[in-house]
Amino acid sequence: MTDFASLGLNPQLQRACEAVGYTSATPIQEQAIPMMLQGHDVLGIAQTGTGKTAAYALPLLMRIKYAQGKNPRALILAPTRELVMQIHEVMVGLAQFTDLRLLALYGGLGPKTQIQTLEAGVDILVSTPGRFLELYRKDAIVVKELKFLILDEADKMMDMGFMPQIREILEKIPYKKRQNGLFSATFPEKVENLSHEFLEFPLRIEVTPQATPASQVTQYVFQAENLKTKINALEYFLQQPQFERVMIFCRSKDAVNQVEKYLTRKVLPEDQVRVIHSNKGQNTRINAMQQFREGLVKVLVTTDVASRGIDIPKVSHVINFDVPLIYEDYVHRIGRTGRAEQVGESITFITLAEQYHWAKIEEIIQQKIEIAPLPEGILIEETPFLEQQDMLRAVDDQRKREDPDFKGAFHEKKWVIKARASGKKVPTRKAVTKAGPKGGAKLDPKPAPRNNRPGKNAKFRPGGTTNKKKR
Repeated sequence: MTDFASLGLNPQLQRACEAVGYTSATPIQEQAIPMMLQGHDVLGIAQTGTGKTAAYALPLLMRIKYAQGKNPRALILAPTRELVMQIHEVMVGLAQFTDLRLLALYGGLGPKTQIQTLEAGVDILVSTPGRFLELYRKDAIVVKELKFLILDEADKMMDMGFMPQIREILEKIPYKKRQNGLFSATFPEKVENLSHEFLEFPLRIEVTPQATPASQVTQYVFQAENLKTKINALEYFLQQPQFERVMIFCRSKDAVNQVEKYLTRKVLPEDQVRVIHSNKGQNTRINAMQQFREGLVKVLVTTDVASRGIDIPKVSHVINFDVPLIYEDYVHRIGRTGRAEQVGESITFITLAEQYHWAKIEEIIQQKIEIAPLPEGILIEETPFLEQQDMLRAVDDQRKREDPDFKGAFHEKKWVIKARASGKKVPTRKAVTKAGPKGGAKLDPKPAPRNNRPGKNAKFRPGGTTNKKKR
């Protein structure tokens, strides 16, 4: 391993690395730092937890050197508030022996304080795309002196719908003599297309194949028949003594809330479970993350908002309560454990409807992991009829995606297909009467306006009719 002194960093940054506990450079840092110090555009791909933030933060701090003027000279964009706060925290630690001024910009808080800080003078901005554009439109950010741009987790930004904002930002900031960097754990085609738009002759640094899980994470996959069985399995695992600090990932905010409600009611004390999702207030999210990071809370239940780049030490286990539909997120989820050369375990529950998605994840991670039955002692619940129907319908939809000619058990009726083929409007189920399509689909009549309905004790209303004579 290379030490930071040999990478060309100044004494202040070398002291900061020692102060924050960086003893030697990781492979991504070893390759990216010299290239960025020479002024090259860099495209960095490495497993999560390998030090990508310091790989661009150190050369950025080195090249900006000292505080100067009022306008920002570097911009780092990240997809979530949590990741923005973490990058800012890392950079503050690395800049502690310099006079550089750093500011984190994110939503969930009023912009007044952030605007005041900008007016006082800032050298480096770390921001979400939305808040950056909001303050730019208020003329609070002057971009003419921006010389450095970093996109972190660009694939997640696109998955979250930030692509229009990113393009708008790229149009507004200067492009001449600007150094750029893109760092991510995955590199799908859409990110590659974006890199062609704003990177000039980039040097590609790929420490590990993209979308490869960290080697120190042991992965387990269990077949779960239904939602209740998943809950039973969750209770079983959380009662094991080796599950010390656990992150539970769910697909939706509703699922997160349901899991939290069950755990605090039957499994763990209320003060040992915290929740993070986009509907939670900013202070709630910050406090939950901080308590979990400090080990004051045993379980953090979250959506994929906390799967990217969040550095929490000593997470013993990651449990995927649901299989992610954005398959690259699986790599990021399990990357929350096994960080900084520590070992960790991930557990994934899979229903019948999720087996299709798991097969796609196996293709991406280039690994085949056997789906095992749940351990003895976990109660396997009988699947309710409606849940079973939903899973079968999902399986049909998945097979139709692969084979358009596949009909399945839930295909549309012939008369619906014919009607659509001929360009006729097909009424919804609620609008079709029991008579069905044979005599022509009849729509439910619209209810009469309230003031025109005759009633036993109806009173005369202007423009209406009643069962009494008009006076």
